[in-house]
Amino acid sequence: MTTDETSLQGASMEGRYRLLVDAITDYAIYMLDTEGRISSWNAGAQRLKGYAESEILDKHFSQFYTPEDLAAGLPAKALSTAEAEGRFEAEGWRVRKDGERFWAHVVIDAISDQHGRLLGFAKITRDLSERKAAREVLKRSEEQFRMLIQGVTDYAIYMLDPEGNVSSWNAGAQRIKGYEPGEIIGHHFSRFYTDDDRADDLPRKALEVAARDGRFEKEGWRLRKDGTRFWANVIIDAIHLEDGTHIGFAKVTRDITEKRLAQQALEQAQQELFQAQKMEAVGQLTGGVAHDFNNLLMAILGSLEIARKRALEGQNVIELIDNAISGAKRGASLTQRLLAFSRKQDLKLEVVDAPSLVREMAELLQRSIGPSIEISTTFPLSLPPVWSDPNQLESALLNLVVNARDAMPDGGIIAISAHKHVLKEKQLPELRAGQYVCLSVTDEGEGMNTETLEKAATPFFTTKGIGKGTGLGLSMVQGLMAQSGGRLVMKSTLGRGTTAELWLPVAEITGKSDAAVETSASAAVPPLTVLAVDDDSLVLMNTVLMLEDLGHRVIEANSGQEALRLLEHGPLPDILITDHAMPQMTGAQLAGEVIERYPGLHVVLATGYAELPGGEAAALPRLSKPFSQEQLSDALAAAIRPDQ
Repeated sequence: MTTDETSLQGASMEGRYRLLVDAITDYAIYMLDTEGRISSWNAGAQRLKGYAESEILDKHFSQFYTPEDLAAGLPAKALSTAEAEGRFEAEGWRVRKDGERFWAHVVIDAISDQHGRLLGFAKITRDLSERKAAREVLKRSEEQFRMLIQGVTDYAIYMLDPEGNVSSWNAGAQRIKGYEPGEIIGHHFSRFYTDDDRADDLPRKALEVAARDGRFEKEGWRLRKDGTRFWANVIIDAIHLEDGTHIGFAKVTRDITEKRLAQQALEQAQQELFQAQKMEAVGQLTGGVAHDFNNLLMAILGSLEIARKRALEGQNVIELIDNAISGAKRGASLTQRLLAFSRKQDLKLEVVDAPSLVREMAELLQRSIGPSIEISTTFPLSLPPVWSDPNQLESALLNLVVNARDAMPDGGIIAISAHKHVLKEKQLPELRAGQYVCLSVTDEGEGMNTETLEKAATPFFTTKGIGKGTGLGLSMVQGLMAQSGGRLVMKSTLGRGTTAELWLPVAEITGKSDAAVETSASAAVPPLTVLAVDDDSLVLMNTVLMLEDLGHRVIEANSGQEALRLLEHGPLPDILITDHAMPQMTGAQLAGEVIERYPGLHVVLATGYAELPGGEAAALPRLSKPFSQEQLSDALAAAIRPDQ
């Protein structure tokens, strides 16, 4: 290649480089001579600085510097550094032609020939004003956040490294924990935990959960520097970089000791209030029940006392004894109401035809309400049977009718009706979805206001005045409905009467009617040997007399232990009848022992409660107290002939 060709190729390469530099507009790229005067100027320099090439060539580059930098001699220092070290780089304020300042990133490279002689400088300037503004905003935000964290005194907010060592400490942490930053930074956070928590390895488990799930939260005792305890709510969050690298944890602790103490005080106050309300309820119950029972006992004792005197004189005492029996039955009925209220009465659930039950009660209902009130009944031609205890349902219906009568002192009409209804889930509180029969009793009385309606079924609440009721009527009905899988619903408007609805679940008919499954309990029972057990001597004596009157041979025992001794040393009886509520060994426990030792011996449990322990004893025949001689005979028959 000739010299001319080489020169031409070099000139062509230089032209391409110049075109490249001139095309760049984001960077100011220009040359300086050894004195710092501008010898070239690209389009980017014109855009950033504001000078046209004709305006700036041969001018000194120091005119881009601020007065402060000029006073400090920065332009000369920049060139001397570039000459000495080959390069100068810095950021700082620069000035455009119009006097506006911008934040610039500046690089000055020394240009030398092949012999090392300085020819000038290449200078590249970039406008970083937007980046600087963003950095300033971020810096201010971080500073504000730091000040915020440091200013919080109600929360201990601090950082932990991945191993659990404290790496930052705010004023709240200092106030709550008691440590100065210099005392705690670099130490493991487990020192805040109690000995028991450290023994359970709770600090490690907490970090493990936070690292795995991203968050850990718990309440518990924590320790201050002086060793005192405080109840803390603790949250630990795992901290990760954008690439997912785990760099530590953020921990927030709040002292909620006062809140916990206030909660405990509130719970204590609520418990004391509950006890006070319970005692008030017991007082109301005692007053109402005592009144009713005193009346009954007066009738019983008076009748028996006169009967005893007349019997000694050889007079007829049948009427007096019947009167005493009637009073005792009324007492048993009152007891059943109490058990119904507590939902512990022994229900005998069976299939019941509601319209037939009402028709059979018609005479009793009319006699109970008197001639001034008329009863109207409305039932559909086809109504499915319900699942309930017929005796208890009769009692509940009678109670509602009597209440309706009391609401109409001037007479009126009581309407009894029923209809089938299919309930959806949660349509009526406390009732499952399914088919129900709604049996309702409606009166034309004065009705109830909202406050009275809300309290109507509340235990011991009554509007009938002192001595006219215990306030357990509707509670009894409510208890029956709950045990039957139904519900009592009261509806009333002041001046427009009241409707009481009994929602009863529809019975599923499986083919056999209940009448076909009736036991032949009332059939004659052959003479038996009966072991009677009861810790109450009066009750035991009465049971023995009734059994002997039925023709049975009776062995007596006043405790479960005595009964076991008799069974161990004597011939086995045919059947064992035992009370349940006895000290040291209950009837259910005795029955369990007897079943295990003497599997062929029949056992009957006599009790006034429906709730008995589970196990084999729960499936035994039961005799509800108080019981009559006929009921006792039926229980014996059912026990010795269970398949009939």
